[in-house]
Amino acid sequence: MERRNFIKNSTLAVAGLSILPTGTLFAKNKDKVRLGYIGVGARGMSHISEGVLRDDVEVVAICDTQESSLKICREFIAKHGRVPAKEYTGNIDAYKGLLDRKDIDAVIIATPWQFHHQQAIDAMNAGKYVGCEVIAGLTVKEHWDIVNTSERTGIPYMTLENVCYRRDVMAALNMLRAGVFGELVHLEGGYQHDLREVLFNNGKQYYGGGVEYGTKALSEAQWRTQFNIDRDGDLYPTHGAGPIINYAKINRGNRFTNLVSFSSKARGLANYVESKSPGHPNAKLDYKNGDVTTTLISCANGETVMLTHDVHLPRPYSLGFRVQGTNGLWMDVNKSIHIEGKSKPHTWDPVKEWFDKYDHPLWKKYEKEAVGAGHGGMDWFVFNAFVQAVKQGKQTPIDVYDSVTMSVIAPLSTKSLKEGNKTQEFPDFTRGKWKERTIDFALDDSGF
Repeated sequence: MERRNFIKNSTLAVAGLSILPTGTLFAKNKDKVRLGYIGVGARGMSHISEGVLRDDVEVVAICDTQESSLKICREFIAKHGRVPAKEYTGNIDAYKGLLDRKDIDAVIIATPWQFHHQQAIDAMNAGKYVGCEVIAGLTVKEHWDIVNTSERTGIPYMTLENVCYRRDVMAALNMLRAGVFGELVHLEGGYQHDLREVLFNNGKQYYGGGVEYGTKALSEAQWRTQFNIDRDGDLYPTHGAGPIINYAKINRGNRFTNLVSFSSKARGLANYVESKSPGHPNAKLDYKNGDVTTTLISCANGETVMLTHDVHLPRPYSLGFRVQGTNGLWMDVNKSIHIEGKSKPHTWDPVKEWFDKYDHPLWKKYEKEAVGAGHGGMDWFVFNAFVQAVKQGKQTPIDVYDSVTMSVIAPLSTKSLKEGNKTQEFPDFTRGKWKERTIDFALDDSGF
């Protein structure tokens, strides 16, 4: 399968000090980045497709516990004429054999969430750059573990948050940096996506519209559904929080200070199963995760943030971004902008004219390279940013502090709800360095 069809279907740190945002970590300008992949299911295979199609990437090794995933990966690599990757399988510790290899520069981790923390720590201890999907850990302590290990080893850790590179998100960032919105006041974002057919399927196809999860299902339904049964809270905060960190200069002159969450009743998943298969036992489960979780965050510089997790109810996809300042705002749900003195009073402007004018230099330069990549091309950009950092031996553009800041919202949200909507103090993972750290994300067209 070609990439488009495949995607559719299938620096140095000292202990206790901040990792520097720029500078050399390892040998510069490698001709190739040698990658190992831990987890090659649906999301991992999307990263495999990016790596296989690049001349500057060698897919050295892959690891997964399921032969079905390894088979798809193996055939994809062979179809594109690449050298077969060494395979590691058999049990959940098989990845350790991959990490023992000296011919791997970096790893991509795309396993179920509960494994990220230990796999990332083991990879950093083995001297491998880490690119990890979604959340870094399940507890606040696990997030500190990630930071402490990265600082101690000097090895970068990057959450592969592709939405940070979404074209409209980056155009809005460009506008904000140019002062078009005025002084920033309020931000919104989240994960608002009907995932019912992802959380339940019939075990024969990914989008089966079925009612099974766990061992009777495939792909994310094998493990992700259980989180919605067991936990209340914002389980997937990074899509919204990643871009917001860049908008609000979090960890670079600003920081999140406090968080509180509220969660609705849980009805969506049970209703879905009942509608598909009346009387099915999965319709009677006690789903802990409320259908809509709202998280409010305060910032040191006075801005407010609202994140929404909404994946159990029928709805069109929208991440619900809102960037609002003293001169106007952008809202992605209605694809509109209003700028005082430029827009007609009390009237929205279509977003296209503004975003064409403020299109980010990265997109202008690399649009053709991203054609066909997943999620409208942004998968190419986040993968490229990681690869470029490894090639040049530099810090990743989404560093360990940004990564854990967007991820720790999940356990903080759960804790707030368990304690009756109690406000939680937000950890300062930079240990005060946020006051001096400077902005370095996507400042030009360098690839980062």
